Amino acid sequence: MGLLRDELLKSIWHAFTALDVDQSGKVSKSQLKVLSHNLCTVMKIPHDPVALEQHFKDDDEGPVSNQGYMPYLNRFILDKVRDNFDILEFNNVCWTLCFKKNINMSHLLISNDDAFKVWCIFNFLSEDRYPLVIITEEIEYFLRKLMEAMGGIWNQERFDDYKLMLNRKQQCLIAWELIELVGMGHFSKGMNRQTLSMGISEVFQELILDVLRQGYMMKKGHKRKNWTERWFVLGPNSMSYYVSEDLTDKKGDILLDRNCCVESLPDKEGKKCLFIVKCSDKSFEISASDKKRKQEWIQAIQTCIQLLRLGLPSPHLEARLRRRELRQKQQAEQGELEERMRLLQIANENKHRQLESMRKKLEEAAATATLEEQRRKQTQTDLQDRYRTDLEREKMVRQQMEEQVAQKSSELEQYLQRVRELEDMYHRLEDALEDERQARQDEEIMRKLQTRLLEEESAKRAELEQIHLQQQRAISQTQAEKQELESERLAKEMALQAAMLQLERLERERHGALEQYEEVRMKLEQAANKTKSWKDKVAKHEGLVRLIQPGDKGPQRMTNWGPAAFTDTELDLRKKSWQERKNHNQSAQ
Repeated sequence: MGLLRDELLKSIWHAFTALDVDQSGKVSKSQLKVLSHNLCTVMKIPHDPVALEQHFKDDDEGPVSNQGYMPYLNRFILDKVRDNFDILEFNNVCWTLCFKKNINMSHLLISNDDAFKVWCIFNFLSEDRYPLVIITEEIEYFLRKLMEAMGGIWNQERFDDYKLMLNRKQQCLIAWELIELVGMGHFSKGMNRQTLSMGISEVFQELILDVLRQGYMMKKGHKRKNWTERWFVLGPNSMSYYVSEDLTDKKGDILLDRNCCVESLPDKEGKKCLFIVKCSDKSFEISASDKKRKQEWIQAIQTCIQLLRLGLPSPHLEARLRRRELRQKQQAEQGELEERMRLLQIANENKHRQLESMRKKLEEAAATATLEEQRRKQTQTDLQDRYRTDLEREKMVRQQMEEQVAQKSSELEQYLQRVRELEDMYHRLEDALEDERQARQDEEIMRKLQTRLLEEESAKRAELEQIHLQQQRAISQTQAEKQELESERLAKEMALQAAMLQLERLERERHGALEQYEEVRMKLEQAANKTKSWKDKVAKHEGLVRLIQPGDKGPQRMTNWGPAAFTDTELDLRKKSWQERKNHNQSAQ
């Protein structure tokens, strides 16, 4: 009953969590009343609403936490549970309360019934702690069984990649994440929906319904002794048989207990692969399809009887418990290993601290020795410095004495040099006095020469003054002639300028006459063209007939204004006059 209570609590926890809409960990008392009534109804327990009111009488219709609801749930519901109710119906009630609020089935490859089966498998494989989660080892166990049921090949590398991604997140899944993982077909690629649904159903029957084996076999009747094909389903304590595999028409049960046994039978009545299940009240003869299936069924039935004799749970439940015990053992070993590692780390740290202390002491001793060595070297250095200072002081005294001797020698040398310079100066002074006397004599000679030269210069100056007067008179006469020539030049220049002005005026007149001639010629051409055009127009459009008039029969000279108004002689005179004017203008230019 302890295992049943744990399984029931998992489904009830899902229902309670679904009622906690705001995720505060509390549900109103009215909702808990409805939940409790539904649980009592499906588990065939008499419901006592007064007990719920008395249990929460201090809450005044306020919300109740999960911890506050657990005492009532244990006392008034779970303590009264018997195994006379349908566990699937109970799970279906809890599933109906929670699945719509937690998952959307529209984008999944599985049906609502398949999702319910995955949810039940999750509750079976999840850890016994809340909130409920399924760890990676159980996920792998479930997916392996699902792939085997679908006839697929397990891809360990893909699951290792998924597990690595899962470890980076949380290392586990909740129920709705597991449903979505299966429904998205991440590990069942290439399988159709029907195959996936059949695989889920097979794993559900094996894990949840404790179906150890199922299949078609022939059964001999007890009354008419005829052989009929039936669908057998082997559970932990019974072997049920149905008309077909849809499990709708149940024909009976073979109740197994510790006193039952299964034996192989020889072939008879045309039937092969026979075996018999002997119970306390009756026996059942069954025929398998082949020897292999016969042996598998016999072994499975013997396993169930052996578990009943030993008082052990179903194989899958026992396997789950063994896996949990193994994980707990591994966790304990891991914890023990971690504790050992921690102790080793502490010991290592202590050793390290001791070594560090010894190292510090060695460093201090080395520092003391180094300090003593430095002091000894410093003392030796001080003595050497003092000896060197004394030597330098003696050397400086010796140098000072040498400098004083050198200075005295230099002063003596300077005194001797001054004596030699004075003697030399005396000699130079005597030479200078001799030079001065000679210079005085030369100066007297030069003074006499200068007096003679001055007399000659005064004579020459008088002669030059006469020549200058003559030059002044010649210059005066030349300037008068120059002025006369300048006036003539100016007169010629003025005449030349007047001629140039007249030439420019004639040039302008000639240009003006040419421009007037050009204008007149243009006007004549325009008039001629105009006259010609008008004559053509008149001749063309009006048909003008020229009148015949009496006159001279000789040829007439035509001009631009019609027949000439003067004779040939007058025309020659006019032409000659025009030619002369033209030549005169050209000569003037």
